Amino acid sequence: MAAEERSPPMVARPMLEGTPNLPDWLETIGCAIAFSTYETHRLFFLGLGEDGRLKAHERMVQRCQGLCVDGSALWVGGQSHLWRFANTLQPSGRTPSGADRLYVPRLGYMTGDVDIHDIAVGPDGVPVFVNTRFSCLAVPDADRGFRPVWKPAFISALRNEDRCHLNGMALGEDGRPMFATALGRCDVTEGWRERRTDGGVLIDVLSGEVACAGLSMPHSPRWHRGRLWLLNSGTGELGTVDGSGRFEPVCFCPGFARGLAFHGKWAVIGLSRPRGGHGTLSALPLEPALERAGVSAQCGLAVVDTDSGTVAHMLWLHHTVNELYDVAILPGVRRAEAVGLLDARALAEAVATPTEIPN
Repeated sequence: MAAEERSPPMVARPMLEGTPNLPDWLETIGCAIAFSTYETHRLFFLGLGEDGRLKAHERMVQRCQGLCVDGSALWVGGQSHLWRFANTLQPSGRTPSGADRLYVPRLGYMTGDVDIHDIAVGPDGVPVFVNTRFSCLAVPDADRGFRPVWKPAFISALRNEDRCHLNGMALGEDGRPMFATALGRCDVTEGWRERRTDGGVLIDVLSGEVACAGLSMPHSPRWHRGRLWLLNSGTGELGTVDGSGRFEPVCFCPGFARGLAFHGKWAVIGLSRPRGGHGTLSALPLEPALERAGVSAQCGLAVVDTDSGTVAHMLWLHHTVNELYDVAILPGVRRAEAVGLLDARALAEAVATPTEIPN
């Protein structure tokens, strides 16, 4: 009797997978990457193991969104808190698993559920964040949770109504807020939803004027090398805005682009898969653009060479996670880890480690 034929065993697809040269690129630029996903409440760190291969680390942060690098610290926006994770390793220190950066939550502001999006740290060291629910830029306040510092001129009152879906913030060369993005020029509860395809605006914070209109769900404005960059997320494009207020596409990315960080000529962009049905990310110009390109929307990271406008490297998240929010580049870090907010033992050990008293 013939031997029974058996199908080869099924091999589970890895959650994260990078293009072949992504590890070499990380080695060359000497950085690690952090990225957030509010959908599954995860903060990810991508770096290199001792063997030179990609190595990822994750921790749970409830509705994790905005990220901001502040020296050796990392600010993280959560559901009701703004967290500051400090590095607790000495320059030559390593964790037991070999990471050269260990982030520990040392400071937390209870802001309330204000839907924190982009975060930046000003020259005074105070974090400024996009308070999306109240349509303003704000700073933490020990008594009231937050203190508004700016709002768009078309917002008549600060209410917990997400009127324009203010989401992005770019600092100028002086370290102060320079531009902001909103999904609509609206002054009623969630009014931005009616014009998701072309109602997005870039706002000049100093003048209060709309610097660029007709955008499709813009996110992540960034001032870099004397140019204003942003993601026109509804079309899947990274581009710049010139002095006349015109958006100039530089690169098409295969997904809903949200989260942008720069290192020299390199841009690292977060990509999401639009939700099915009639969700916020559906029925956008991105859908026919993907069809023309012959690809489906991806979730992961795209590394773009801004000189040539090409996607040089990719990291794909194949399952579990579908949407990313923000990306941060960690300069001088090979691999980072963090102590989770729910890890009581690790937190206790970290808190119990004092610094030296200076002579």
